[in-house]
Amino acid sequence: MQTKKFSIEQVLLRFKSGIQDSRESLSAVALTPGNYLWLGADETSSIERLSCTVPNTFENHERFLVADFIPPITDSDKEIDIEGLDYDDGYLWLVGSHSLKRTKPNDKQTDLENIQNLAIIEPENNRFLLARIPLVGDRLYQSCSHPENPDKQLTAARLEKTKSGNYLTDALLEDPHLAPFLKANIPGKDNGFDIEGLAVYKDKIFLGLRGPVLRGWAIVLEIKVKEINSTSLKLKKIEDKRYKKHFIDLDGLGVRDLCIDGQDLLILAGPTMDIDGPVRLYRLENGVNLPENVLLKPTPILDIPYGNGEDHAEGMTFVSTEENKKSLIVLYDSPAKKTRLQGDDSVLADIFQL
Repeated sequence: MQTKKFSIEQVLLRFKSGIQDSRESLSAVALTPGNYLWLGADETSSIERLSCTVPNTFENHERFLVADFIPPITDSDKEIDIEGLDYDDGYLWLVGSHSLKRTKPNDKQTDLENIQNLAIIEPENNRFLLARIPLVGDRLYQSCSHPENPDKQLTAARLEKTKSGNYLTDALLEDPHLAPFLKANIPGKDNGFDIEGLAVYKDKIFLGLRGPVLRGWAIVLEIKVKEINSTSLKLKKIEDKRYKKHFIDLDGLGVRDLCIDGQDLLILAGPTMDIDGPVRLYRLENGVNLPENVLLKPTPILDIPYGNGEDHAEGMTFVSTEENKKSLIVLYDSPAKKTRLQGDDSVLADIFQL
């Protein structure tokens, strides 16, 4: 397997003092027109926005609460576990993990208490979120005119909630590959159902699953949505189906993020379980036009660094460099405290040239 192993440079992300907690749990990123960087964290219920002030520095941090745009968020103070962001045609799209959470052991409790905690599985309604929010320049809106077509109205909307989570999880409860994991209530970090990648191409929405990985094969879901009303969406049929399912050989890894490059699909991949690596970038040629019922083998193009209990690559987005070379910003959850955290309010992400 031939891959490159280097980063060409780094970029500084500076957050506002007092709300810089997001810098250590970044999990999603999208760069939008005007050089604005939008970030999601897996332990908040907000979207963070930074702007590029000087080369390789994003600052002027502003926080937007998702509940201000997408009602109703069940518990506005609980995490959404935002795992994917993308921008398309006036909308910032976001997706939660749709996963269950197993309670983690912690150092303040006894072994017996921690063992008992490991039996606790928590569903959190906020995580079952697939939504779009109108975006113009550096602002999010509940409703506004399209920036390039004033006659077109943009409205914030989410995939309709249901008892199982939303219309997507309803549909997957009948799926022969994924239903067993959903019905058995397997948490995401236990190779359970866990969305961690999002890419939007015209009317197609691609959702990359960190888990489950089935006998080494990762899964990307493809869906389309249509409006029920101004604030709600439902699944739109694709060739008489509510979704398409693509099986991808990522060498046993699961999807951590997705990005569109022309008509190719770039896949950031890492372990589905709670281990550090390997982490790798793949290219799936013509990935926005994937057939069903085909086992797909993408090309590995880049090895991404990872640490021991730190530096877990979680999100990527295209960025323009001074040399105008096609490059990706890759950001990390649990960033290395000694090398990535800068001062009290900043963190370093990597830029990789393709």
